[in-house]
Amino acid sequence: MKLLSIAVPCYNSEAYMKNCLESLLVGGERVEIIIIDDGSTDKTGEIADSYVSKYPTIVKVVHQPNGGHGEGVNQGLIHSTGLYYKVVDSDDFLAKDGYLRLLDSIEEHNKEGKLPDLIIADFVYERNEDGKESKYVSSFARYFKSYEMVGWDHVKGMHFHHLLLMHALYYKREALIKSNTVLPKHCFYVDDIFAYKPLPCCKTIYYLPIIIYRYQIGRADQSVNEKNFVKRYPMLFTVMRNVFDAYSLDEIKKMPYGLKRYLFHALGTLNLTALFSICGSKDEYEKRKEVFRQYFLELKEKDKKMYNKIRYRSYYALIAWMPYFFKRRIIIFGYRMAVKVAKIG
Repeated sequence: MKLLSIAVPCYNSEAYMKNCLESLLVGGERVEIIIIDDGSTDKTGEIADSYVSKYPTIVKVVHQPNGGHGEGVNQGLIHSTGLYYKVVDSDDFLAKDGYLRLLDSIEEHNKEGKLPDLIIADFVYERNEDGKESKYVSSFARYFKSYEMVGWDHVKGMHFHHLLLMHALYYKREALIKSNTVLPKHCFYVDDIFAYKPLPCCKTIYYLPIIIYRYQIGRADQSVNEKNFVKRYPMLFTVMRNVFDAYSLDEIKKMPYGLKRYLFHALGTLNLTALFSICGSKDEYEKRKEVFRQYFLELKEKDKKMYNKIRYRSYYALIAWMPYFFKRRIIIFGYRMAVKVAKIG
């Protein structure tokens, strides 16, 4: 039995995927590594096949027509068999010591017959740009009890710049399947859906205050690069549609207090990023102004109660009455300050 299934979505990843896979192989027979070759046109598929030949009991590969990162995550889950499911991007790594401690922890919980629905661990941002390296640890120690299995009512409120990103999450496979989370194809930023929709299906949480995931940032072609971020604003619109579709305001209000508080926190933060992606560029000023208007109009038609909370009972209420020109400037400033505080910009 595999303790952990690790999906590695790959698209033209020949330059760096080996470093990622080598870090995952440290887990040995306790893990399965599922490489999703997402219609690559370079040697990604060949490299994936070579790892299957070398490690047939650990590595498997799925060759598929290009469907984007989200479809890679979907297919990884479909082909997984482990107790837990994790997604690791092909340009990232897992830290050896933390990774092995995670597997030991899952093994211990399994022997005791008490598997948490969600394991949360710290991760580190590693930026390498123009020869300059910097690191920032994203720790959740102030919000969760360490080495204890708890429910959402024991989770403290998070600061505005802190979110449970995909890098921190290790879902029990059964809970993830129960959530019916299917990510849209050909869309960036679907990590936000993956880190939001399954949470109500996770009744028990276990926090490991150790660094496991090493998140590499700084490449110009990455989706989190600001230029790419504002250029791909229609995709953020798609992501937010999925997020708002996941749960109505009335449904969230019935959830445990800690979970309800976190989901509202996540909605506020994700809303800021979506609005920034729409209005963060001077290009197509009038078109983006109209998209901005449509964003709220669509939410109002979908869930008027959620619309009222987002527009009038959140930070956005402070600027909702302003003309678009001033909203735009304030949103850009607020987003960039949040990124700076979070040490990822």
